[in-house]
Order: sequence, then C-alpha cells, then structure tokens
Amino acid sequence: MDSVSGNQHKYFDIFNGDADGICALHQLRMAFPREAIEVTGVKRDITLLEKIQTSPGDRLTVLDISLDANVAALKGHLDAGAFVSYFDHHEARSIFQHPHLEFHWSDAKDVCTSILVSRFLDHRYVMWAIVAAFGDNLTNVANGMCMEQGLGWSDRAVLQELGKLLNYNAYGEQLSDLHLHPADLYREVHRFVNPFDFIRSSSHFLALQFAYAEEVTYLNNLRPVETRYKSKVYVLPDAPWSRRISGLLANKLVDEQRDSSFAVLTPKSTGGYLVSIRSAQPDTKPASEFCSGFPSGGGRRLAAGINYLDEKDVASFIQRFFDFFEVASSQ
Repeated sequence: MDSVSGNQHKYFDIFNGDADGICALHQLRMAFPREAIEVTGVKRDITLLEKIQTSPGDRLTVLDISLDANVAALKGHLDAGAFVSYFDHHEARSIFQHPHLEFHWSDAKDVCTSILVSRFLDHRYVMWAIVAAFGDNLTNVANGMCMEQGLGWSDRAVLQELGKLLNYNAYGEQLSDLHLHPADLYREVHRFVNPFDFIRSSSHFLALQFAYAEEVTYLNNLRPVETRYKSKVYVLPDAPWSRRISGLLANKLVDEQRDSSFAVLTPKSTGGYLVSIRSAQPDTKPASEFCSGFPSGGGRRLAAGINYLDEKDVASFIQRFFDFFEVASSQ
C-alpha cells in the first residue's frame, strides 16, 4: 500500500462508524490535521485492526472499537513496529502495556470515546463531544455538558438530533444497509468546525433526517415477545429497516422506561440474530458482563451486544437474560 503522506510511513485512522467514532476522529483531526487511510464500517464491525497490514514506523489512531476484540491484531501491529494511539470506552479485560501503545481508556458509565478525546484536547471541540454523548444515549451527561457551555434547550435539542442521526446511520448488518458510508459521512462532518453549521448547511443531515422520520414510524407497532418484572425482550421482523433501527429502538426503550432492561434481537440475513442489550442497572448488572458470556458478545456497562446468536439458542438466551437482569430487579 502506498504511503498517504508521501514519506516512508503510512497513517491509519481506524474508527467505529457511529456517532462516537466519527466525532472522536473529527476532534482529533481538527486539532492535528493529517491525511490518513480511513478504516471503518457498520457499528458492529469492530474487528477493524484485522483489515490492515503495517510496517515499522506506521502510525495508527484507533477510536471507539473494543481492545478485547482486536487484541491479537493489535499485538501483531505493535510487533511489526507500528505506533498506536488508542481511545476507547468499552470493556478492556485484555489491556496491556507496550512502549509503542498510547492507551486512553475508561469504561465509566458517564464516558464515551469522544469525551475521552475531548479531555485529551482540553475540550477544544467540546460541542462534538456533546453530539457523540447524545448519540451514545448518555443524555444526562450530554445535558450537563450543554449546561456548562450555556446552551439553551433548543440548541440541546438539535445537537441531540444530530447525535441520534449519526448513530442511526451506523446500524446495519453490512455497509449496503446504511444510508451513507461512515467514511463519507465523516468527511462531510469534517468540513464543519461547528456542529450547528453542519446541521444548517449539510445535505447529509437532511438526508438522514428524512430517512429517520420515515423509518421511526415502524417503532410504534413493535411489542415485546416476553416481559418480566423489569426486563423485556423484543424480536424484530426480518427486514432491512429492522437492521437500521435496532439500536434506536433499544435507546428509545431506555429513554421511556429507565427502570427496565431490554434485549432487542434483530434477524441477520445469513441466519441467526444480532442482539442489543441495555441495562437499567449498569453498576450491579452491567450489560457488558452479560454479553461477555457469549462467544461474540461484549460492550459497555450500559449498552452491549452479541454479534451472533443462533436461532436454536433463542429460548435459552431469553432465560439467561431474565435470570441475569431479574435477580437484582426483584430484590
């Protein structure tokens, strides 16, 4: 692969395709501009470090993807002589030290990757961290940041909408499910220092706004397949719109019923299900702990997921879900 910068080393920007990953990279590249090879994908496409090859002196910036899911590839790049700056807020049980690895990490429930980047940059572009926090459904955190910036409710509302739309675009089984390729969306975002200018001027914002308004109506007719005291399971129909709104449904349920935990199962076109989990008790019953009990599971305390659940395992999954989340709820 040819060098991006024209010298002997290559630069890679490797980022989750959701609001948090896009806003995190946007802040860093406003502060430290440079051309780089962009590596991204749908929200659940987190094994991004496997997609590149590196040589001694190459520099990788990694944003908002799980270290645990990428640890083997990460060690391979470090062994090859690459330098890595890694910002993330997902569970990191495999964390390690290396002289070429700079790791900025926290799995605190009031943190997302863009907030970590904002702290690193002394909050130079904090408005984009607010957008990301809204996109990650850290509504109380984002509102607190808005108050610190003196933003009124109307400004908060539009930043919340932007975060929601950036996140909405990332949900899908494959890139063809998405309205906009995350790399293209990042490049459009990167034209604007201020998120309010993006909202006012970008055709991408209008396109996502229109698509969301059309598909969010499907949410109104969805009902849980099973309900307990304070936890519910939803199974979505096998349709492209299901794969796009699965995350929105999970976040909507949390907003409306903050005392309940939720599982949302979305059919995959190749069979089986993609699972989104939201925990009402992230301190005592973290979603990441539950999902880590499955081979393709992981995430954060508040929100986590399982990338593949076999159809024959759905009944046992539902029982495990209720066993995990109902114990503390009913005490």
